[in-house]
Amino acid sequence: MASVTGTYARAFADVVFDQSLDAGKTLREAQALSRLVASSRELREVWEAPSIPAEQKRALLDAIIVRDGISRSVRNFMAVLIDHRRVRFLDAILKEFERELNRRLGFTEADIISVRELDQPERSALESHVEKLTGQKVRAHYAQDSSILGGAIVKIGSTIYDGSVRGKLERVRETISS
Repeated sequence: MASVTGTYARAFADVVFDQSLDAGKTLREAQALSRLVASSRELREVWEAPSIPAEQKRALLDAIIVRDGISRSVRNFMAVLIDHRRVRFLDAILKEFERELNRRLGFTEADIISVRELDQPERSALESHVEKLTGQKVRAHYAQDSSILGGAIVKIGSTIYDGSVRGKLERVRETISS
């Protein structure tokens, strides 16, 4: 599946950059369409059914596009997925597409876990610190986990920076036991 998602995500990113499209707007439109597909079993069944002619599937897609005001590029992308029976991979493709856009735009994604909801000044300070650490602009995704007791854990790709109280306590325990 990874090669399928990567292939379609890179191809869609190529279209966005070749046609100088607004990457954020294109991503939001594609994600909205993905949410619609995820919420409608009937729509998924129609688009994945080999017995329904492609013209009928695309006609349904076009009706949705007109109703929701979605761009032609997203429509064409979705039509390719429908024609190649890849609708079931839409969510995974869009996650990979977002990563590809971020990579091409010079952003790095960071997952930041804290014990509580961080206010905007705290988020800005943390993101600024991560930007200095990585040398890239950051797109942060925040989550909460009460088990870390305090501080924060930052995940960038496969690298984890553990500044949590729980992590510090574990390091102290390891030091004492050795």
